[in-house]
This record gives sequence, structure tokens and C-alpha cells, in this order.
Amino acid sequence: MPVLHHFVAPPAEPIKSQILQMVVDYLTDISSVALPPSNPLYSLYQYGIGFEVHLYLEAMDGSRGIPVELIVAMDLDDPEQVVGFLLYLPLTDDPLACSVAYLAVQASHRHQGIARAMLAQMTARYPHAELGCVASKVPVFEALGFQVIGARGPQVLMNTRAQASAGMAAVLDIAPIYRTLEVQQIHSYLLKQHGKRAMVDAEKQRDRHLDQLSRKARALALERLGEGPWLDGGRGLRLV
Repeated sequence: MPVLHHFVAPPAEPIKSQILQMVVDYLTDISSVALPPSNPLYSLYQYGIGFEVHLYLEAMDGSRGIPVELIVAMDLDDPEQVVGFLLYLPLTDDPLACSVAYLAVQASHRHQGIARAMLAQMTARYPHAELGCVASKVPVFEALGFQVIGARGPQVLMNTRAQASAGMAAVLDIAPIYRTLEVQQIHSYLLKQHGKRAMVDAEKQRDRHLDQLSRKARALALERLGEGPWLDGGRGLRLV
């Protein structure tokens, strides 16, 4: 079992760079958009979500007034290698609650209990934990102690308890990321590489994909909970 490290301040640069590389490598797994690599917009989301995680890691120094904590799993045989990370946000007004922002495990180290161990360490500190995931991942998180409490957009809302906390998650405003010069340059490059028609089609594919995820999220929540006011309710995670 890898060694787990808990951070309440920004991690060292080598750890940070490995986390950001994992975001790039496992974008489909960790993004609520769950965009497939075949979509031309994929590289744009790689940059956007990578930059968002970078900002959360920087915010751990307290400069943004956002509480952020991090658990990192390091390989037992190679203590310099990150094999998993869990980035989560303690909720304001509820010292027992937190919201999972991003969770990833290296493909070579999956099915070894790493995600379970990281989540267990988190819930030992914050037993009232919530997260959002696509419908296909619900059984995974149910096996890790979470239960369905609703649906919002493309995500199923899950919690360690039967209801959401009354606390609030302080989150970054990510809209400015997608207005940066870097994103504009990536979009211009993609436009030049694929052509306008292909990029318009890519956006339509993304929107259809999100609609499909939303239908699946609602159907799964309906299956688990039946009719009720939970539909599109709850706070959820504000991911792109």
C-alpha cells in the first residue's frame, strides 16, 4: 500500500507537477464533462482543468481565502512517485463536512485500494463528505461508502450521509480561465488544425455528450431514490 501524505499547504513542486500531469493524463476520468480524447476540444479542457487544479494548489497558501486540502499517495518502492491524489474542499459553517473536487489514481496502481485509503483518511477528518460523478462511476463510489442523494446536470450527487450538508463549498471562479490568452491561442490552433466546421461539430458533440450524461444521471437518481425534489437539487461540485 502506498504511503499517504496530507497537505494543508501547497505541496513541493515535484509533487505538484506530477499531480498536474495526472490531470492531463486522466482528464476523461476526473472531469464532469468526461470528454473523450477523440473530441478536438479535448486539449482545450486539458489546459483549462489543469490550470484550475493549479490554482487550487496555489490557494492552499491561504491567499485566496478558500480552504483546500490534499491527500497524496506516494509509491512505497519509489517515494518520489505520486500514484494518486485527492483534492477536497472543507465546507464553511460545517466543521465535519467537505466536498471532493478531484480524485485520480495512476492506471498502473488501480484496484489496490488507494482511492479507498485516501477517501478513508479524508472522511476520518470530515465524515460528512460529498462528491459528484457521472452515472457510470456510481457503483464505484457506492462501494467506497457513498450513497446517491440527487442529480445535477451531468453528475450524480453522492454523499456519505443521506442528505447534503448545510455548509457551503468556497470554489474558484473558473470562467476567467476560459477567457485567457492561452485558451484563445489553443482554440485558434485547433481551429487552424481542424477547420471551423470540425470545431463547430466538436462543440455539438460535447453538448450532446453532456445531454446524454445528464439523462443518465437523472435516470440513475430516479432509480435509486424514486420521484422527489432531489432532481437537479443539492449543491454539487462546480466543475467544468
